[in-house]
Order: sequence, then structure tokens, then C-alpha cells
Amino acid sequence: MSVVEILKKLVSYPTITPKECDIYTYIKNLLPDFEALSFNKNEVKNLFLYKVYGDLPKNTSLDDLMHLCFAGHVDVVPAGEGWGSDPFVPMLKDNKIYGRGTQDMKGGIAGFLDALMQNTHKITEPKIISILLTSDEEGVGVDGTRYVLEELKKINLLPHFAIVAEPTSSQEFGDTIKIGRRGSINGVLRILGKQGHVAYPEKCINPVEVLGERLGMLAGVNLDNGDEFFAPSKLVITDIRGGMEVVNVTPNDLKIMFNVRNSTLTTKESVEKYLIDTLRGIDYHLELKQSSYPFRSLKDGFLVKNFQEILQNLVGKEVKLSTSGGTSDARFFAQHQIEVIEFGVINDKIHSIDECVEIKELELLSQVFLQIIQKFLGVENAKSNFNEG
Repeated sequence: MSVVEILKKLVSYPTITPKECDIYTYIKNLLPDFEALSFNKNEVKNLFLYKVYGDLPKNTSLDDLMHLCFAGHVDVVPAGEGWGSDPFVPMLKDNKIYGRGTQDMKGGIAGFLDALMQNTHKITEPKIISILLTSDEEGVGVDGTRYVLEELKKINLLPHFAIVAEPTSSQEFGDTIKIGRRGSINGVLRILGKQGHVAYPEKCINPVEVLGERLGMLAGVNLDNGDEFFAPSKLVITDIRGGMEVVNVTPNDLKIMFNVRNSTLTTKESVEKYLIDTLRGIDYHLELKQSSYPFRSLKDGFLVKNFQEILQNLVGKEVKLSTSGGTSDARFFAQHQIEVIEFGVINDKIHSIDECVEIKELELLSQVFLQIIQKFLGVENAKSNFNEG
């Protein structure tokens, strides 16, 4: 079975978050020699498949073995209107496969499933290769990968390395590897005042005037200078509102909502300190919440070094190491000190009408994953190399 046929079958399951639609049964049947564990919570179904390559010596437990995990999500966003064909009936046209999830991220799943089916590498030192799949990535994400990793930790089956097959390539296949992600800090700031009649401003405390020029010290300010891998952490105001939408009453308070996509150089605590210093002398109330934390796998780690080498040999490209974009399930691996990267097909049509992927990309992706599998199985005592901010 080819990677194209695998992807066509995966796309045919309408797995809109958090639906699984029995897609796991098909996947398990592709890899009958893998052990299967189910970790389901609430409406979310999660699947963990693993296989020990080589003979397990006596008195050796699974947590003694080096462990590589391929991870992904089977759930997709709703298709929307205006498709040229049924989004859940895969269509081949102009050397592309059309359908919801072809890029994000059933194409990546098809790539590593095909690679694992092709692999015949022989080893003497036993190792584990696994697959972690969830139906809860496009949603809130609390009952998916995060939950599974917590459960795997309880049974000493956490991986040492993880590859999340998200679509990461930018302009051409193989040009970008994600080695980390920025964190996300959400804030709600209320500048407190005293409502009153505009004709008697001396009896009012107008929070807009109180904030005044200090707004310029908040809106769009860089909280650090960034570094080799991260852009500066910028405070981005997303909403400002106050008052009753009338022209003769001053507002009682001014509500400002903002977000900081923070690098490892900025923390929730440093954001709070900046705001305290900036707003000194003003009466205000502040709420800050870190919804995800920044992380980065080191560039000389096993995965990064070998992916760079494989891509250079296979497609002849200098690979960009990136931390751009929003969040992904890679962050949950990072929280367990697992060396993690993201790599996959071109990201130019995810979540869009007529989402599609080139067949050539799928075939190259499968070859990249096959080669990393062979390198992992052939390396003795590979060590993870991870740095979390």
C-alpha cells in the first residue's frame, strides 16, 4: 500500500474535532505487530501504538530502552462551504490530493505510517518506536496529547524523542523544521476611573486620560530583543473598550485585552513587572494567564542534526530552524523534557477551502521519516538534547 492510498483512506473519515469515526481501527490494522493502548477521556479518543525493535534482554524494562515517538492528530476543522469536491471524498487532480486534512495533518500521519510499514532495518540493541494519535488537537487540547503523556509517565513509557508531523515546510518541501514554539500569555488590564458627566470633568476620573501617553508604552512594545531562534516577545493589544457608547458620560473604567507570544527570554513574571513599572501611580486591576510555555530543542540534538543531514542529501536544501507560528501538541512533549521537533509537508492551505497536498511531497516525507527511523535504530545510546525556557 502506498502513502497516497493511506492518505486517501484517512481523509475519508470525517473526523471533525473531537470525532474519531473509527479511524484508529484502520490504523491499527496497518501495523498489526504494534501493541495498542487506548487512552480515552470524555469525548476524546487517543491511541498509542508501540513496538520493541530487537530482542528485549532479561531483567530489562521498557523504560530502559531508547524510545522514538511519531505524533499527530486525526481531528480536522470543519470543511466549510465552497469546495470543488466533497472534502471527505479524496480527489486526485494535477498530482495533488484534495480533501480536508490532507495538509493538517493526515498527510503527516500517512507519511510516518508508510515509513513504518516500509522499515525492515535490523538492529542488535533494542529500541522502541511508537505512535501517539489524538482527536483533540484542533479543539481545546486538554484531553488529548497532554493527557496521554501524563498516563504514559505513570507506566514508565514516555519517549525520549518525538516527531510531530505538522505541516512545517514554508515555500518548498523540506525548507523548515520547527524546533520550538513561542509561549502565549493572555492579559486583561482594567484602568479604573470614576464615571461622570462630560460637562464636569473635574468631578470625573477619566481612565482614558489617566492612561494617556502610557498606551504607547503598551501597544506593540517589544519585551525582549529576541535571539537566534525567537522573534522579540511583543505585547499585542487585541481589544480596548470603555464607556456606554454615549457622548456625554465618561467611562468608569477602560478594559484592555492583550496577548504576548513570548520567547524563552520573557516570562509571565517579567511581563507583570513591566506593567507594574509602566503603570506606576495608576489605579488598575491586572489578570495574567500563561496558556502555553515557550520551548526549544537544541540545534545539536539527535533529531535536528539528523533531519538536517537527511534533507540536505534528499532534497539538497539548507534547512531553516524555526519557532514561528502558534501552538501545537509539541509543547506537551517539551513539558516532559522530551526532545521534540515538528516536520511535515508545505503549509499553505491548512484550514482552507480545497485543502490539498502534492503527491511528490507525501512520497518525500515518507522517505525522510524512513531514514530517521533507520538512523534511530542504528544509533547506539542516542541521547536527547533538550532545552526548555
